[in-house]
Amino acid sequence: MPNTTSPVARELIHTRKISTQVFLREDGLWDLEASLIDTKGKDFALSSGVRPKGEAIHDMTLCVTIDSSFNIVAAKATTKAAPYLGHCQEIEPDYSKLVGLNLVKGFRNALKELFAGVAGCSHMTELCSVLPTVAIQGFAGEIIKVTDQGNGQMPFQLNGCHALRTDGEAVKKYHSAWFGAPVVSKQTSK
Repeated sequence: MPNTTSPVARELIHTRKISTQVFLREDGLWDLEASLIDTKGKDFALSSGVRPKGEAIHDMTLCVTIDSSFNIVAAKATTKAAPYLGHCQEIEPDYSKLVGLNLVKGFRNALKELFAGVAGCSHMTELCSVLPTVAIQGFAGEIIKVTDQGNGQMPFQLNGCHALRTDGEAVKKYHSAWFGAPVVSKQTSK
């Protein structure tokens, strides 16, 4: 990989790839899949043995099924690779505790309560933390309208980030009807 950010030579030590996908199901529900893969740039000694360069240290997937109101109706955690295979998977069934939570109402606080420390897997819980924004991106253009509809409702994304503040240039250019509306900071999923 070319060195584009550092003026000195570097050695790749660790790579973490997090990937997400959103699927609309035939039954009207939505599947959100989040995967995490950790690899090392050289052979890596673990207490459980040496993991060869490039072979996954962690390979984990979390799939949640949600309805169009962001409510979790099913959840499944899967571990294909972990430093302590056979032991790390023991926590997988606990992630069914996500069922009943809402991704945009109190989700991240609930994660802390349910899966802090030994009550969870730090890697699976990290995957959980991306689910609210993944769901919103999946719903964007499908359930959530992202353009001005002429119906008097502000597009959901306005005032959701710095670039789309209602007193900013992007809103002035792309959502002019809403330029000058009160700036109200949005926070989701505390």
